[in-house]
Amino acid sequence: MKILEVTDLQMPGLEPYRTLRRPVEHQKKGIFVAEGEKVVRRLLESKIPVHSLLITPEWFSVYQRLIETRNEEITVFLAPKRLVESIVGFHLHQGIMAVASIPSPVRLEEVMRFADTPYLFVAIDGLTNAENLGVLVRNCVAFGVHALLVGETSSNPFLRRAVRNSMGAVFKLPVVQVEQLADTLDALRRERVLTIAAHPHMEQTRLWDVDVRRSCCLVFGSEGAGISERVLSHCEVHAAIPMQNGVDSLNVASASAVFLAEVMRRRKGASS
Repeated sequence: MKILEVTDLQMPGLEPYRTLRRPVEHQKKGIFVAEGEKVVRRLLESKIPVHSLLITPEWFSVYQRLIETRNEEITVFLAPKRLVESIVGFHLHQGIMAVASIPSPVRLEEVMRFADTPYLFVAIDGLTNAENLGVLVRNCVAFGVHALLVGETSSNPFLRRAVRNSMGAVFKLPVVQVEQLADTLDALRRERVLTIAAHPHMEQTRLWDVDVRRSCCLVFGSEGAGISERVLSHCEVHAAIPMQNGVDSLNVASASAVFLAEVMRRRKGASS
């Protein structure tokens, strides 16, 4: 562990913290920023390589022992809270941030080799809102999803706001980056994995009527346009959540929680 006291945010090594609003630059460099006490703690408890922390002396006294358990050399930038707050521009920041490496994407074949059956996958198509993506990731971990399949038109779940909204759950979820989601869905069908589109129209099959006890992949689309026509055409089943009072759809984060909770309920019932 290397400890440096910060008096000026222009110090070498602090660039990732100064450029929080440039997520594309961070992705090109293969790094992401974690912020907040719970998220940083879960990062330090994970196996993801950590480069540095920007932290107040108060938080450092809390996390020093945990930092010392890490195998890699971590640079710890000690800064007064006012300096950390000046980066994000408001006074509610907890005074603890970290920079780490984006994990290498895993291969779907590898996940299927080691995961228990029946499989449960989630795929996203055109999902670009980082906050919704982060909550969806948290739902995936909470309900036992084996892997998240990120389509070519979706955002990376290691965007700062996505990591924050996942509350660090993304550190526990295998992420599979796919070049063509439609082709990947076809490959899953050949492996007898049911591909289910979350499609908010009641003329479709109701979620309750789908056999989710078998291996399946739930597909969720963007907040506005939903699932693209191409990806939709490669899903075997289009399932909707029955709703009342003229509401025809839910936020994708909410919809994913309903779908995944139903899968868990049905599977737990089948094994009891």
